[in-house]
Amino acid sequence: EVQLVESGGGVVQPGGSLRLSCQASGFTPDDHAIAWFRQAPGKEREGVSCISRREPGRFIATSLKDRFTISSDNAKNTVYLQMNSLKPDDTGVYYCAVPNSCHHIFGNHEMKYWGKGTQVTVSS
Repeated sequence: EVQLVESGGGVVQPGGSLRLSCQASGFTPDDHAIAWFRQAPGKEREGVSCISRREPGRFIATSLKDRFTISSDNAKNTVYLQMNSLKPDDTGVYYCAVPNSCHHIFGNHEMKYWGKGTQVTVSS
């Protein structure tokens, strides 16, 4: 059974940092892209970043590239999202997902699998 389990969310003050984790099981992450999405209250879900050994390059939303970094630990089957200089607009539920391609995280493409999400709240 494929599972994606997010963790690391919480409440943080503006300017703070969080590191989200996405633990994958039931498949080999090396063979798949893994992406982060987020959904702010009242807004549509949006692609944040993606990592894939088969697709070299940096896949990250332009507006976030200076503050967010995606990385992976293949030995732990885990993908991370490091978020720095957090702003109230970063508040939302953060999901990890498996796309067919990292190119698919921007646009209306279906994902193969989704996690259940982790809440991030940036507030003073």
